[in-house]
Amino acid sequence: MKLRNIKIFLLTALIFIGFSCEDPLEVEPKGQVSANSPSAESAEGLVTSAYAGIGNDDMIGHMTSMWAYGSVRSDDAYKGGGGVADVIDINYFEQYNLTNPSQEWMLPYTWENFYKAISRANSALRALKQLDEEEFEKKTTRMAEVRFLRGHSHFVLKTLFKHIPYIDETLSEEEILETSNREYSNNELWNVIAEDFEYAMNNLPETQPDAGRANKYAAAAYLAKLRLYQAYEQNENHQVVNINQQRLQDVVDLTNMVINSGQYSLQPSFAENFLYGYDNGPESIFAVQFSKDDGTSAGRLSFVTGLNYPHGASQYGCCGFHAPSQNLVNAFATDDNGLPQFNSFNDTELNAGDITPDGVTVDPRIDHSVGMDGHPYKYRNEDNYIFDSSWVRDPGVYGYFQSMKEQQAADCPCYKKKGPFMGTSVNIDIIRYADVLLWQAEAYIEMGQPEMARPLINQVRERAAQSTERPKLADGTTPSNYKVEKYTNDNINWNQETAREALRWERRMEFALEGSRFFDLVRWGIAAETLNGYLEKEKDRRSFLQDAHFEAGRDEYYPIPQREIDFTKGLYVQNPGY
Repeated sequence: MKLRNIKIFLLTALIFIGFSCEDPLEVEPKGQVSANSPSAESAEGLVTSAYAGIGNDDMIGHMTSMWAYGSVRSDDAYKGGGGVADVIDINYFEQYNLTNPSQEWMLPYTWENFYKAISRANSALRALKQLDEEEFEKKTTRMAEVRFLRGHSHFVLKTLFKHIPYIDETLSEEEILETSNREYSNNELWNVIAEDFEYAMNNLPETQPDAGRANKYAAAAYLAKLRLYQAYEQNENHQVVNINQQRLQDVVDLTNMVINSGQYSLQPSFAENFLYGYDNGPESIFAVQFSKDDGTSAGRLSFVTGLNYPHGASQYGCCGFHAPSQNLVNAFATDDNGLPQFNSFNDTELNAGDITPDGVTVDPRIDHSVGMDGHPYKYRNEDNYIFDSSWVRDPGVYGYFQSMKEQQAADCPCYKKKGPFMGTSVNIDIIRYADVLLWQAEAYIEMGQPEMARPLINQVRERAAQSTERPKLADGTTPSNYKVEKYTNDNINWNQETAREALRWERRMEFALEGSRFFDLVRWGIAAETLNGYLEKEKDRRSFLQDAHFEAGRDEYYPIPQREIDFTKGLYVQNPGY
Protein backbone atom coordinates (compact mmCIF):
# COMPACT_ATOMS: atom_id res chain seq x y z
CA MET A 1 0.00 0.00 0.00
CA LYS A 2 1.85 3.07 -1.22
CA LEU A 3 0.39 5.61 1.19
CA ARG A 4 3.23 8.03 0.53
CA ASN A 5 1.61 8.81 -2.82
CA ILE A 6 -1.70 9.81 -1.29
CA LYS A 7 -2.29 13.56 -1.36
CA ILE A 8 -5.29 14.94 0.41
CA PHE A 9 -5.89 18.65 -0.06
CA LEU A 10 -7.95 20.18 2.73
CA LEU A 11 -9.13 23.77 2.19
CA THR A 12 -10.16 26.27 4.83
CA ALA A 13 -13.21 28.40 4.27
CA LEU A 14 -11.25 31.58 3.77
CA ILE A 15 -7.77 30.91 2.47
CA PHE A 16 -5.50 28.55 0.62
CA ILE A 17 -2.47 27.62 2.67
CA GLY A 18 0.78 25.93 1.66
CA PHE A 19 3.83 24.85 3.62
CA SER A 20 7.47 24.45 2.74
CA CYS A 21 8.91 21.07 3.63
CA GLU A 22 11.53 22.71 5.82
CA ASP A 23 11.26 23.32 9.56
CA PRO A 24 7.64 22.65 10.63
CA LEU A 25 8.15 24.63 13.85
CA GLU A 26 8.32 27.92 11.96
CA VAL A 27 6.01 27.79 8.96
CA GLU A 28 4.32 30.97 7.79
CA PRO A 29 0.99 30.44 6.00
CA LYS A 30 1.19 31.49 2.36
CA GLY A 31 -1.37 33.25 0.23
CA GLN A 32 -3.35 36.41 0.75
CA VAL A 33 -3.17 36.36 4.55
CA SER A 34 -0.11 37.95 6.14
CA ALA A 35 0.95 38.01 9.76
CA ASN A 36 3.39 40.84 9.07
CA SER A 37 0.91 43.56 8.09
CA PRO A 38 -2.37 42.36 9.51
CA SER A 39 -5.83 43.78 9.15
CA ALA A 40 -8.90 42.58 11.02
CA GLU A 41 -9.85 40.54 7.97
CA SER A 42 -6.45 38.93 7.58
CA ALA A 43 -6.29 38.19 11.31
CA GLU A 44 -9.62 36.38 11.06
CA GLY A 45 -8.16 34.37 8.21
CA LEU A 46 -5.18 33.37 10.31
CA VAL A 47 -7.47 32.24 13.13
CA THR A 48 -9.45 30.16 10.64
CA SER A 49 -6.13 28.73 9.47
CA ALA A 50 -5.30 27.77 13.06
CA TYR A 51 -8.61 25.94 13.43
CA ALA A 52 -7.97 24.14 10.15
CA GLY A 53 -4.50 23.19 11.36
CA ILE A 54 -5.69 20.88 14.13
CA GLY A 55 -7.66 18.84 11.60
CA ASN A 56 -5.07 18.60 8.83
CA ASP A 57 -4.19 14.98 9.47
CA ASP A 58 -4.39 11.94 7.25
CA MET A 59 -4.00 8.17 7.34
CA ILE A 60 -0.29 8.25 8.18
CA GLY A 61 -0.06 11.33 10.38
CA HIS A 62 -2.86 11.17 12.94
CA MET A 63 -4.04 14.22 14.86
CA THR A 64 -7.80 13.99 15.37
CA SER A 65 -8.16 10.22 15.85
CA MET A 66 -5.66 8.33 17.96
CA TRP A 67 -6.81 4.89 16.76
CA ALA A 68 -3.28 3.69 15.97
CA TYR A 69 -1.58 5.34 18.94
CA GLY A 70 -4.18 4.84 21.66
CA SER A 71 -6.37 1.94 20.57
CA VAL A 72 -4.12 -0.48 18.67
CA ARG A 73 -1.31 0.15 21.16
CA SER A 74 -3.65 -0.86 23.97
CA ASP A 75 -5.68 -3.99 24.69
CA ASP A 76 -8.61 -2.63 22.67
CA ALA A 77 -7.59 -3.49 19.10
CA TYR A 78 -5.22 -5.12 16.66
CA LYS A 79 -3.75 -3.30 13.69
CA GLY A 80 -5.82 -5.25 11.16
CA GLY A 81 -5.32 -4.82 7.42
CA GLY A 82 -3.61 -7.31 5.15
CA GLY A 83 -1.21 -8.96 7.59
CA VAL A 84 1.54 -7.63 9.83
CA ALA A 85 3.56 -6.07 6.96
CA ASP A 86 0.68 -3.88 5.77
CA VAL A 87 1.57 -0.41 7.13
CA ILE A 88 4.12 -2.17 9.28
CA ASP A 89 4.77 0.85 11.50
CA ILE A 90 1.44 0.24 13.24
CA ASN A 91 2.45 -3.38 13.79
CA TYR A 92 5.53 -2.06 15.57
CA PHE A 93 3.26 -0.11 17.93
CA GLU A 94 1.19 -3.13 18.96
CA GLN A 95 4.28 -5.28 19.42
CA TYR A 96 5.61 -2.52 21.74
CA ASN A 97 9.22 -3.72 21.67
CA LEU A 98 9.51 -3.06 17.92
CA THR A 99 8.62 0.64 18.17
CA ASN A 100 11.71 2.65 17.33
CA PRO A 101 12.82 6.26 16.69
CA SER A 102 13.65 5.65 13.02
CA GLN A 103 10.15 4.71 11.86
CA GLU A 104 9.37 6.63 8.69
CA TRP A 105 5.58 6.75 8.88
CA MET A 106 3.06 7.77 11.49
CA LEU A 107 5.04 9.30 14.38
CA PRO A 108 7.22 11.71 12.35
CA TYR A 109 4.18 12.93 10.42
CA THR A 110 2.10 13.40 13.56
CA TRP A 111 4.95 15.35 15.16
CA GLU A 112 5.26 17.52 12.05
CA ASN A 113 1.51 18.02 11.64
CA PHE A 114 1.04 19.21 15.21
CA TYR A 115 3.98 21.60 15.04
CA LYS A 116 2.56 23.00 11.81
CA ALA A 117 -0.68 23.56 13.70
CA ILE A 118 1.26 25.27 16.50
CA SER A 119 3.00 27.44 13.91
CA ARG A 120 -0.37 28.50 12.52
CA ALA A 121 -1.57 29.39 16.02
CA ASN A 122 1.58 31.41 16.67
CA SER A 123 1.25 33.26 13.35
CA ALA A 124 -2.30 34.21 14.28
CA LEU A 125 -1.21 35.38 17.73
CA ARG A 126 1.56 37.55 16.34
CA ALA A 127 -0.90 39.18 13.95
CA LEU A 128 -3.58 39.68 16.60
CA LYS A 129 -1.10 41.32 18.96
CA GLN A 130 -0.41 43.99 16.36
CA LEU A 131 -4.04 45.07 16.24
CA ASP A 132 -5.80 47.41 18.65
CA GLU A 133 -9.18 46.53 20.11
CA GLU A 134 -10.54 49.53 18.17
CA GLU A 135 -9.35 47.96 14.93
CA PHE A 136 -10.64 44.51 15.80
CA GLU A 137 -13.16 44.24 18.61
CA LYS A 138 -12.87 40.45 18.66
CA LYS A 139 -9.12 40.57 19.28
CA THR A 140 -9.13 39.15 22.83
CA THR A 141 -11.67 36.44 22.01
CA ARG A 142 -9.72 35.33 18.96
CA MET A 143 -6.45 35.32 20.91
CA ALA A 144 -8.11 33.09 23.50
CA GLU A 145 -9.37 30.75 20.80
CA VAL A 146 -5.95 30.45 19.24
CA ARG A 147 -4.28 29.82 22.58
CA PHE A 148 -6.85 27.08 23.21
CA LEU A 149 -5.87 25.49 19.88
CA ARG A 150 -2.17 25.78 20.67
CA GLY A 151 -2.77 24.23 24.09
CA HIS A 152 -4.56 21.33 22.44
CA SER A 153 -1.65 20.63 20.08
CA HIS A 154 0.97 20.76 22.83
CA PHE A 155 -1.22 18.59 25.09
CA VAL A 156 -1.58 15.80 22.55
CA LEU A 157 2.13 15.90 21.73
CA LYS A 158 2.95 15.65 25.42
CA THR A 159 0.73 12.61 25.95
CA LEU A 160 2.45 10.94 23.00
CA PHE A 161 6.10 11.88 23.67
CA LYS A 162 6.16 13.27 27.25
CA HIS A 163 9.14 15.59 26.67
CA ILE A 164 8.54 18.03 23.80
CA PRO A 165 9.79 21.50 22.85
CA TYR A 166 7.28 24.17 23.84
CA ILE A 167 6.99 26.75 21.05
CA ASP A 168 5.13 30.04 21.48
CA GLU A 169 4.68 33.18 19.41
CA THR A 170 7.54 35.08 21.10
CA LEU A 171 10.29 32.84 19.72
CA SER A 172 12.25 33.80 16.65
CA GLU A 173 13.25 31.18 14.10
CA GLU A 174 16.74 31.08 15.60
CA GLU A 175 15.35 30.69 19.12
CA ILE A 176 13.08 27.86 18.00
CA LEU A 177 16.09 25.96 16.72
CA GLU A 178 17.72 26.41 20.14
CA THR A 179 14.68 25.26 22.16
CA SER A 180 15.25 21.88 23.77
CA ASN A 181 12.59 19.30 24.51
CA ARG A 182 13.99 19.23 28.06
CA GLU A 183 13.73 22.96 28.74
CA TYR A 184 11.01 22.17 31.29
CA SER A 185 10.57 19.31 33.72
CA ASN A 186 7.56 17.06 33.26
CA ASN A 187 5.49 18.98 35.81
CA GLU A 188 6.67 22.39 34.60
CA LEU A 189 5.64 21.55 31.06
CA TRP A 190 2.12 20.70 32.23
CA ASN A 191 1.91 24.12 33.83
CA VAL A 192 3.19 25.94 30.75
CA ILE A 193 0.62 24.24 28.54
CA ALA A 194 -2.05 24.94 31.17
CA GLU A 195 -1.44 28.68 30.81
CA ASP A 196 -2.99 28.59 27.34
CA PHE A 197 -6.15 26.92 28.61
CA GLU A 198 -6.33 29.26 31.61
CA TYR A 199 -6.08 32.29 29.34
CA ALA A 200 -8.74 30.82 27.08
CA MET A 201 -11.07 30.03 29.98
CA ASN A 202 -10.74 33.55 31.38
CA ASN A 203 -11.23 35.33 28.06
CA LEU A 204 -13.64 33.26 25.99
CA PRO A 205 -17.40 33.85 26.01
CA GLU A 206 -19.73 31.26 27.47
CA THR A 207 -21.27 30.69 24.04
CA GLN A 208 -20.06 31.28 20.51
CA PRO A 209 -22.16 32.32 17.52
CA ASP A 210 -20.28 29.96 15.20
CA ALA A 211 -20.34 26.18 15.62
CA GLY A 212 -16.91 24.74 16.23
CA ARG A 213 -15.34 27.70 18.01
CA ALA A 214 -14.00 27.01 21.49
CA ASN A 215 -15.87 28.67 24.35
CA LYS A 216 -15.20 29.21 28.05
CA TYR A 217 -16.47 25.77 29.03
CA ALA A 218 -14.47 23.94 26.37
CA ALA A 219 -11.37 25.60 27.84
CA ALA A 220 -12.41 24.67 31.39
CA ALA A 221 -13.00 21.06 30.33
CA TYR A 222 -9.64 20.83 28.59
CA LEU A 223 -7.90 22.35 31.59
CA ALA A 224 -9.62 19.75 33.78
CA LYS A 225 -8.28 17.03 31.52
CA LEU A 226 -4.77 18.44 31.77
CA ARG A 227 -4.91 18.75 35.57
CA LEU A 228 -6.13 15.15 35.81
CA TYR A 229 -3.15 13.92 33.81
CA GLN A 230 -0.84 16.13 35.83
CA ALA A 231 -2.23 14.80 39.11
CA TYR A 232 -0.60 11.42 38.47
CA GLU A 233 2.97 12.48 39.10
CA GLN A 234 5.58 10.40 37.28
CA ASN A 235 9.28 9.88 37.80
CA GLU A 236 11.78 9.75 34.93
CA ASN A 237 10.94 6.06 34.40
CA HIS A 238 7.25 6.96 33.90
CA GLN A 239 6.16 5.32 37.17
CA VAL A 240 3.34 7.05 39.06
CA VAL A 241 4.88 7.99 42.39
CA ASN A 242 2.20 10.31 43.79
CA ILE A 243 -1.35 11.48 43.10
CA ASN A 244 -1.57 15.20 43.73
CA GLN A 245 -4.73 15.95 45.72
CA GLN A 246 -4.79 19.65 44.85
CA ARG A 247 -4.76 18.86 41.15
CA LEU A 248 -7.67 16.48 41.72
CA GLN A 249 -9.58 19.25 43.45
CA ASP A 250 -8.84 21.46 40.44
CA VAL A 251 -10.46 18.77 38.27
CA VAL A 252 -13.58 18.75 40.45
CA ASP A 253 -13.85 22.54 40.39
CA LEU A 254 -13.33 22.82 36.64
CA THR A 255 -15.69 20.00 35.72
CA ASN A 256 -18.31 21.50 38.04
CA MET A 257 -18.03 24.70 36.03
CA VAL A 258 -18.88 22.76 32.88
CA ILE A 259 -21.61 20.64 34.47
CA ASN A 260 -23.28 23.60 36.19
CA SER A 261 -23.25 25.69 33.01
CA GLY A 262 -26.36 23.82 31.88
CA GLN A 263 -25.11 23.86 28.29
CA TYR A 264 -24.21 20.19 28.00
CA SER A 265 -25.78 16.80 28.51
CA LEU A 266 -25.42 13.24 27.32
CA GLN A 267 -27.00 12.50 23.96
CA PRO A 268 -30.19 10.54 24.64
CA SER A 269 -28.79 7.66 22.60
CA PHE A 270 -25.17 6.55 22.58
CA ALA A 271 -25.51 5.99 18.82
CA GLU A 272 -25.99 9.68 18.15
CA ASN A 273 -22.38 10.42 19.00
CA PHE A 274 -21.28 8.45 15.94
CA LEU A 275 -23.91 9.24 13.32
CA TYR A 276 -24.33 11.87 10.62
CA GLY A 277 -26.74 14.64 11.58
CA TYR A 278 -25.72 15.03 15.22
CA ASP A 279 -22.58 17.18 14.93
CA ASN A 280 -22.14 19.81 17.66
CA GLY A 281 -24.92 18.29 19.74
CA PRO A 282 -25.34 18.69 23.52
CA GLU A 283 -22.64 16.13 24.31
CA SER A 284 -19.99 17.69 22.06
CA ILE A 285 -17.88 20.10 24.11
CA PHE A 286 -15.17 20.53 21.49
CA ALA A 287 -14.89 18.87 18.10
CA VAL A 288 -12.79 19.21 14.97
CA GLN A 289 -15.12 20.32 12.19
CA PHE A 290 -15.35 18.66 8.79
CA SER A 291 -17.53 19.32 5.76
CA LYS A 292 -18.28 17.96 2.31
CA ASP A 293 -20.54 20.07 0.08
CA ASP A 294 -19.30 23.39 1.41
CA GLY A 295 -18.80 25.37 -1.79
CA THR A 296 -15.14 24.42 -2.18
CA SER A 297 -13.84 22.12 -4.89
CA ALA A 298 -12.81 19.26 -2.60
CA GLY A 299 -14.59 19.90 0.68
CA ARG A 300 -12.94 19.32 4.03
CA LEU A 301 -13.20 15.62 4.66
CA SER A 302 -11.61 13.51 7.36
CA PHE A 303 -9.51 10.65 6.00
CA VAL A 304 -7.69 9.77 9.23
CA THR A 305 -9.76 6.59 9.65
CA GLY A 306 -9.94 5.91 5.91
CA LEU A 307 -8.15 2.57 6.28
CA ASN A 308 -10.64 1.22 8.76
CA TYR A 309 -13.66 0.26 6.67
CA PRO A 310 -14.59 -3.39 6.03
CA HIS A 311 -12.52 -4.89 3.24
CA GLY A 312 -14.82 -7.43 1.63
CA ALA A 313 -18.06 -5.44 1.67
CA SER A 314 -19.02 -4.33 -1.84
CA GLN A 315 -20.00 -0.85 -0.72
CA TYR A 316 -16.57 -0.28 0.85
CA GLY A 317 -13.78 -2.59 -0.32
CA CYS A 318 -10.87 -1.39 1.78
CA CYS A 319 -8.94 -1.83 4.06
CA GLY A 320 -9.86 -3.71 7.24
CA PHE A 321 -7.64 -1.91 9.75
CA HIS A 322 -8.41 -1.31 13.45
CA ALA A 323 -9.79 -4.74 14.38
CA PRO A 324 -11.26 -4.99 17.90
CA SER A 325 -9.36 -7.43 20.10
CA GLN A 326 -10.95 -10.54 21.55
CA ASN A 327 -10.10 -9.11 24.97
CA LEU A 328 -12.15 -5.98 24.32
CA VAL A 329 -15.12 -7.91 22.95
CA ASN A 330 -15.11 -10.18 26.02
CA ALA A 331 -15.07 -7.12 28.29
CA PHE A 332 -18.59 -6.17 27.16
CA ALA A 333 -20.09 -9.28 28.83
CA THR A 334 -22.22 -8.57 31.90
CA ASP A 335 -23.19 -10.73 34.87
CA ASP A 336 -26.60 -11.58 36.31
CA ASN A 337 -26.75 -8.16 37.95
CA GLY A 338 -26.00 -6.34 34.71
CA LEU A 339 -22.52 -5.38 35.91
CA PRO A 340 -19.14 -6.02 34.27
CA GLN A 341 -17.54 -9.42 34.85
CA PHE A 342 -14.51 -7.74 36.37
CA ASN A 343 -12.44 -10.78 37.32
CA SER A 344 -13.67 -13.42 34.89
CA PHE A 345 -14.51 -11.51 31.70
CA ASN A 346 -11.63 -12.98 29.71
CA ASP A 347 -12.16 -16.61 30.74
CA THR A 348 -14.80 -17.21 28.05
CA GLU A 349 -14.67 -15.94 24.50
CA LEU A 350 -17.65 -14.21 22.93
CA ASN A 351 -17.84 -15.57 19.38
CA ALA A 352 -18.41 -13.38 16.35
CA GLY A 353 -21.14 -15.64 14.97
CA ASP A 354 -23.21 -15.89 18.16
CA ILE A 355 -22.15 -13.16 20.57
CA THR A 356 -24.90 -13.88 23.13
CA PRO A 357 -26.04 -17.50 23.26
CA ASP A 358 -28.58 -18.45 25.94
CA GLY A 359 -27.66 -17.04 29.32
CA VAL A 360 -25.08 -14.54 28.03
CA THR A 361 -25.74 -10.81 28.25
CA VAL A 362 -23.70 -7.84 27.10
CA ASP A 363 -23.43 -4.10 27.50
CA PRO A 364 -25.40 -2.52 24.60
CA ARG A 365 -22.36 -0.43 23.68
CA ILE A 366 -20.84 -3.50 22.02
CA ASP A 367 -23.25 -3.16 19.07
CA HIS A 368 -22.40 0.52 18.77
CA SER A 369 -18.67 -0.18 18.71
CA VAL A 370 -17.95 -3.55 17.07
CA GLY A 371 -19.00 -4.95 13.70
CA MET A 372 -19.64 -8.68 13.86
CA ASP A 373 -21.20 -11.43 11.79
CA GLY A 374 -24.98 -11.20 11.43
CA HIS A 375 -25.29 -7.82 13.16
CA PRO A 376 -26.39 -4.55 11.50
CA TYR A 377 -23.46 -2.38 10.45
CA LYS A 378 -23.92 1.31 11.27
CA TYR A 379 -27.44 0.49 12.47
CA ARG A 380 -28.65 -0.54 9.01
CA ASN A 381 -30.60 -3.80 8.69
CA GLU A 382 -30.75 -4.06 4.89
CA ASP A 383 -29.08 -7.20 3.54
CA ASN A 384 -26.07 -5.36 2.16
CA TYR A 385 -25.43 -3.74 5.56
CA ILE A 386 -25.65 -6.87 7.72
CA PHE A 387 -22.04 -7.51 8.68
CA ASP A 388 -20.70 -10.73 7.23
CA SER A 389 -17.55 -12.59 8.18
CA SER A 390 -16.47 -12.35 4.54
CA TRP A 391 -16.04 -8.60 5.06
CA VAL A 392 -13.00 -9.27 7.27
CA ARG A 393 -9.75 -8.93 5.37
CA ASP A 394 -7.41 -11.30 7.22
CA PRO A 395 -9.35 -13.29 9.84
CA GLY A 396 -6.57 -15.86 10.17
CA VAL A 397 -4.38 -13.14 11.66
CA TYR A 398 -6.75 -10.63 13.24
CA GLY A 399 -10.01 -12.46 13.92
CA TYR A 400 -13.55 -11.65 12.78
CA PHE A 401 -14.37 -8.33 14.42
CA GLN A 402 -14.35 -4.87 12.81
CA SER A 403 -14.36 -1.42 14.40
CA MET A 404 -17.48 0.60 13.66
CA LYS A 405 -17.76 3.88 15.57
CA GLU A 406 -15.64 5.93 13.18
CA GLN A 407 -17.22 4.56 10.00
CA GLN A 408 -20.30 5.80 8.17
CA ALA A 409 -22.75 4.13 5.80
CA ALA A 410 -21.69 4.30 2.16
CA ASP A 411 -24.90 6.09 1.14
CA CYS A 412 -24.52 8.75 3.85
CA PRO A 413 -24.45 12.33 2.48
CA CYS A 414 -21.30 12.68 4.62
CA TYR A 415 -19.37 9.90 2.84
CA LYS A 416 -16.96 10.12 -0.07
CA LYS A 417 -14.64 7.58 -1.61
CA LYS A 418 -11.29 8.78 -2.92
CA GLY A 419 -9.55 5.99 -4.76
CA PRO A 420 -9.68 2.92 -2.51
CA PHE A 421 -9.94 5.04 0.65
CA MET A 422 -12.90 6.63 2.43
CA GLY A 423 -13.48 10.01 4.02
CA THR A 424 -16.42 11.59 5.81
CA SER A 425 -17.58 15.03 6.89
CA VAL A 426 -18.73 13.90 10.37
CA ASN A 427 -16.95 15.82 13.13
CA ILE A 428 -14.44 14.14 15.41
CA ASP A 429 -15.09 14.93 19.07
CA ILE A 430 -12.04 15.83 21.13
CA ILE A 431 -14.02 16.22 24.37
CA ARG A 432 -17.57 15.07 25.02
CA TYR A 433 -19.70 15.43 28.11
CA ALA A 434 -19.25 11.77 29.10
CA ASP A 435 -15.54 12.59 29.46
CA VAL A 436 -16.32 15.39 31.90
CA LEU A 437 -18.56 13.20 34.06
CA LEU A 438 -15.98 10.42 34.25
CA TRP A 439 -13.05 12.79 34.87
CA GLN A 440 -14.89 14.19 37.86
CA ALA A 441 -15.75 10.69 39.07
CA GLU A 442 -12.11 9.67 38.78
CA ALA A 443 -10.99 12.70 40.77
CA TYR A 444 -13.48 11.99 43.55
CA ILE A 445 -12.36 8.36 43.77
CA GLU A 446 -8.69 9.24 44.05
CA MET A 447 -9.59 11.88 46.67
CA GLY A 448 -11.14 9.13 48.79
CA GLN A 449 -14.76 10.14 48.07
CA PRO A 450 -16.10 7.19 46.08
CA GLU A 451 -19.76 7.90 46.94
CA MET A 452 -19.49 11.20 45.06
CA ALA A 453 -18.35 9.28 41.99
CA ARG A 454 -21.13 6.70 41.86
CA PRO A 455 -23.96 8.91 40.51
CA LEU A 456 -21.61 10.28 37.84
CA ILE A 457 -20.68 6.80 36.62
CA ASN A 458 -24.31 5.76 36.83
CA GLN A 459 -25.36 8.61 34.53
CA VAL A 460 -23.17 7.13 31.83
CA ARG A 461 -24.38 3.58 32.50
CA GLU A 462 -28.00 4.66 32.48
CA ARG A 463 -27.55 6.23 29.04
CA ALA A 464 -25.94 2.98 27.85
CA ALA A 465 -28.91 0.98 29.15
CA GLN A 466 -31.30 3.25 27.25
CA SER A 467 -29.35 2.99 23.97
CA THR A 468 -31.09 -0.10 22.60
CA GLU A 469 -33.38 1.41 19.96
CA ARG A 470 -30.45 0.93 17.59
CA PRO A 471 -29.42 -1.42 16.16
CA LYS A 472 -32.39 -3.61 15.29
CA LEU A 473 -32.66 -6.56 12.95
CA ALA A 474 -35.23 -6.50 10.16
CA ASP A 475 -37.78 -8.30 12.38
CA GLY A 476 -37.46 -5.60 15.05
CA THR A 477 -35.42 -7.64 17.53
CA THR A 478 -32.06 -6.69 18.92
CA PRO A 479 -29.02 -8.61 17.66
CA SER A 480 -27.68 -9.23 21.18
CA ASN A 481 -29.07 -9.82 24.66
CA TYR A 482 -28.53 -6.57 26.54
CA LYS A 483 -28.28 -6.09 30.27
CA VAL A 484 -26.53 -3.20 31.96
CA GLU A 485 -27.49 -1.77 35.33
CA LYS A 486 -26.42 1.05 37.62
CA TYR A 487 -24.23 0.44 40.66
CA THR A 488 -26.29 0.20 43.85
CA ASN A 489 -25.78 -0.94 47.43
CA ASP A 490 -27.58 -4.16 46.49
CA ASN A 491 -25.24 -5.26 43.71
CA ILE A 492 -21.76 -4.05 44.74
CA ASN A 493 -19.74 -3.28 47.86
CA TRP A 494 -18.90 0.27 46.84
CA ASN A 495 -15.59 1.52 48.24
CA GLN A 496 -12.52 3.22 46.82
CA GLU A 497 -11.10 0.02 45.38
CA THR A 498 -14.29 -1.19 43.69
CA ALA A 499 -15.17 2.33 42.58
CA ARG A 500 -11.76 2.69 40.94
CA GLU A 501 -12.26 -0.59 39.11
CA ALA A 502 -15.75 0.45 38.01
CA LEU A 503 -14.54 3.85 36.78
CA ARG A 504 -11.71 2.36 34.75
CA TRP A 505 -14.04 -0.23 33.28
CA GLU A 506 -16.60 2.42 32.40
CA ARG A 507 -14.05 4.50 30.53
CA ARG A 508 -13.11 1.45 28.49
CA MET A 509 -16.71 0.62 27.56
CA GLU A 510 -17.73 4.21 26.86
CA PHE A 511 -14.69 5.14 24.76
CA ALA A 512 -13.84 1.75 23.26
CA LEU A 513 -11.94 2.13 19.97
CA GLU A 514 -11.93 5.94 20.23
CA GLY A 515 -8.19 6.01 20.91
CA SER A 516 -8.06 6.95 24.60
CA ARG A 517 -7.39 3.57 26.23
CA PHE A 518 -3.58 3.52 26.07
CA PHE A 519 -3.31 7.04 27.48
CA ASP A 520 -5.64 6.13 30.35
CA LEU A 521 -3.47 3.15 31.27
CA VAL A 522 -0.32 5.29 31.24
CA ARG A 523 -1.98 8.00 33.34
CA TRP A 524 -3.09 5.44 35.93
CA GLY A 525 0.39 3.90 36.04
CA ILE A 526 -0.87 0.42 35.13
CA ALA A 527 0.14 0.14 31.46
CA ALA A 528 2.84 -2.50 31.92
CA GLU A 529 0.85 -4.84 34.17
CA THR A 530 -2.35 -4.47 32.11
CA LEU A 531 -0.80 -4.87 28.68
CA ASN A 532 1.58 -7.70 29.55
CA GLY A 533 -1.35 -9.46 31.21
CA TYR A 534 -3.37 -8.91 28.05
CA LEU A 535 -0.57 -10.30 25.90
CA GLU A 536 -0.18 -13.40 28.05
CA LYS A 537 -3.69 -14.53 27.07
CA GLU A 538 -3.91 -12.93 23.64
CA LYS A 539 -0.76 -14.70 22.40
CA ASP A 540 -2.71 -17.97 22.57
CA ARG A 541 -5.36 -16.41 20.34
CA ARG A 542 -3.24 -14.39 17.92
CA SER A 543 0.08 -15.88 16.88
CA PHE A 544 1.38 -12.61 15.44
CA LEU A 545 1.75 -11.33 19.02
CA GLN A 546 4.11 -14.16 20.08
CA ASP A 547 7.13 -11.89 20.56
CA ALA A 548 5.29 -8.79 21.78
CA HIS A 549 6.31 -7.37 25.16
CA PHE A 550 5.67 -4.08 26.96
CA GLU A 551 8.75 -2.75 28.75
CA ALA A 552 7.97 -0.62 31.79
CA GLY A 553 9.94 2.62 31.81
CA ARG A 554 10.16 2.68 28.03
CA ASP A 555 6.92 1.90 26.25
CA GLU A 556 4.64 4.31 28.11
CA TYR A 557 5.74 6.97 25.60
CA TYR A 558 6.74 6.99 21.99
CA PRO A 559 10.29 7.80 20.93
CA ILE A 560 11.18 11.28 19.76
CA PRO A 561 11.42 10.82 15.97
CA GLN A 562 15.08 10.36 15.07
CA ARG A 563 14.81 12.77 12.18
CA GLU A 564 13.88 15.53 14.66
CA ILE A 565 16.91 14.73 16.80
CA ASP A 566 19.09 14.78 13.69
CA PHE A 567 17.54 18.05 12.50
CA THR A 568 18.38 19.75 15.82
CA LYS A 569 21.89 18.27 15.76
CA GLY A 570 21.26 16.28 18.90
CA LEU A 571 19.58 19.07 20.89
CA TYR A 572 16.50 16.94 21.56
CA VAL A 573 17.02 14.24 24.19
CA GLN A 574 15.60 10.81 23.38
CA ASN A 575 13.13 9.16 25.76
CA PRO A 576 14.47 6.40 28.04
CA GLY A 577 15.02 2.98 26.55
CA TYR A 578 15.12 3.95 22.87
